[in-house]
Amino acid sequence: MTQNSSTWYPVMEHFYTLQGEGKHTGTSAYFIRLGGCDVGCVWCDVKESWDAAVYPKMNVAELKQIVSQCPGNLVVITGGEPAMYDLNPLVDALHEAGKYIAIETSGTSILTGAVDWYTFSPKKFKEPVEEAYQKASELKIVIFHKSDFAWAEEQAKNVSADCILYLQPEWSKREQLLPLIIEYVKNHPTWKISLQTHKYLEIP
Repeated sequence: MTQNSSTWYPVMEHFYTLQGEGKHTGTSAYFIRLGGCDVGCVWCDVKESWDAAVYPKMNVAELKQIVSQCPGNLVVITGGEPAMYDLNPLVDALHEAGKYIAIETSGTSILTGAVDWYTFSPKKFKEPVEEAYQKASELKIVIFHKSDFAWAEEQAKNVSADCILYLQPEWSKREQLLPLIIEYVKNHPTWKISLQTHKYLEIP
């Protein structure tokens, strides 16, 4: 057992499902959604995650035991904004369990924890830290308005050459924005489309 197995985190929810977005779309994954966020996107689809105080705390030992029973290899730590917390104990324990760890973050905090995959989704509402651009395995830009394409290009200038670039329509505007994103990707083939396939499939 990891030395810090008694470390506690506010857990909004945890569940086994399929990853719906980005590189690992369609892959079985155990999600750990931590409560608490200091970014506050106006179009956030999990605003109920923002207040960490309303969620029960679970310790690393509990989470490791639950995740260890799951046949899938991928574990996604998300939020809220999970990088707000010291994730070293949790990531170390999940690695001990043989899992591959991904994080979904806006990059506004220095990451603690040696994750295997770093999904960086910067937002205009709070500037990311420089390290986020260096660590990003994939850059996921949510397109909410036509002006976001130019902003996406500015963000892409700062990530490494092997970082995968994704444009993802904001869910409530997907019918309006998808045709624009399709044309943009056709004309700018360094980008790919990420869809929230879990919502189409009606799974968590």
